[in-house]
Amino acid sequence: MKLRLLVAYDGTAFRGFQSQTHGRTVQDTLEEVIAVIVGERVILHASGRTDAGVHALGQTVHFELTPEQVKQIGRMGEVERWVAALNSSLPPELRVMKATRASKDFHARFSTRGKIYRYDIWHDPVLPPHLVNRAWHLFGSLDCSIIRDLAGRIEGSHDFRGFCADSGSLPESTVRTIRKAAVKERGSSISITLEGDGFLYRMVRMLVGGMVRVAQGKEDPSIFLKRLAEGKPWPTPAMAPAHGLYLVRALYRGKRQEQENPTKPRKVESRAA
Repeated sequence: MKLRLLVAYDGTAFRGFQSQTHGRTVQDTLEEVIAVIVGERVILHASGRTDAGVHALGQTVHFELTPEQVKQIGRMGEVERWVAALNSSLPPELRVMKATRASKDFHARFSTRGKIYRYDIWHDPVLPPHLVNRAWHLFGSLDCSIIRDLAGRIEGSHDFRGFCADSGSLPESTVRTIRKAAVKERGSSISITLEGDGFLYRMVRMLVGGMVRVAQGKEDPSIFLKRLAEGKPWPTPAMAPAHGLYLVRALYRGKRQEQENPTKPRKVESRAA
């Protein structure tokens, strides 16, 4: 039995998604609660990792139960019971939004065909208290038309090596495709939404940080575009803070497509964007 969960969390409360020896993480918290129900630890697989402070509106995870485990948990073998059972024990900063039975070919990470991230900015001298740790607070000069123009320039396939942090294990290729980059401005609120086939480690935060730097008049647009065109490591990257970033959702094939053409595991960068 393979269960697929749609999870949302406030990243402020966690030191990222992935399990680690020290610090509270989303994966460890979920696995501990699942272990209470199952009677032993199960390993979660996620669509990707998020850094400390990064939020998720729709993180996809899955785990598998053996026939013996399904028999042991009894009525919990009914998928619809998992949402209430998990949320009753999870902290309020972490919620399971949906639970479904997944096909044997589904994998939360390897079956993805892309992800959508959103970065929120509040441009005003005063930050409303409900946006603390929810948006990047900026004030002073900021030309949103420049952000919109640069966002359009990053659409398509590029080598984003100049916009990723070296985590010590870079993927074989740093070429990624941004299918859509949308900038919305509503009063003091600015949101930048990126949809792509994959994202490198801290790539979204470095793209947003670079665009903002130009929009503030601190850097010429030609430098940002050179950084994008060269596809080389950049010595002084600007990076937006983690608390403005949201994993909106991971993208998967439809059920019919999955049945006709199951996704095979492939090497992708699964670090936080």
